[in-house]
Amino acid sequence: DLICVTGNLGTAYMGLQLLERERIANKGKTQSGDAIPAFEGREYLLERQLKPEPRRDIIDKLREAGIRPTAMMDISDGLSSELKHICQQSNVGCCIYEDKIPIDFTAAEVAEEMNLNILTCALNGGEDYELLFTCNLKDYEKLIALDDIYLVGHITKPEYGTMLVGRNGEEIALQAQGWQAFKENV
Repeated sequence: DLICVTGNLGTAYMGLQLLERERIANKGKTQSGDAIPAFEGREYLLERQLKPEPRRDIIDKLREAGIRPTAMMDISDGLSSELKHICQQSNVGCCIYEDKIPIDFTAAEVAEEMNLNILTCALNGGEDYELLFTCNLKDYEKLIALDDIYLVGHITKPEYGTMLVGRNGEEIALQAQGWQAFKENV
């Protein structure tokens, strides 16, 4: 199966980082208006954090194209976490490619300003509420014709594990660093 995501990833997390930076920068300032947040040009990131929109439009696009996903979930806990959930539940492994993960330019700029790795933000940030889904290889041509859907990898045998292939071909095991609501404290 192919692994696909919608939209871009890491933007909600970068919106949260902007809000947090401004909260800290303006801590202790009066309510008289002497603190003006530096959000100009970053409104999209803030919207992604403050007003997430479920991707119901994608469900319609897939239906119209005759594509039936084999697994699907929203990306609320980060791509790495959600991929691991799908792989564990389906008893499979996966391989995704760093250069295929959709990242917003402004999010990348803000990450650089804050000395954050945008790939780490995209893999683990969460709250983007984009969709992660898998579908049969036979749907490849239909998938690539659809807007706002990105093919990021493929399903593998379980013994391969959950891997990210970096820009230089290095393989890195994915770590689930997003929120895990039912994780036992050991």
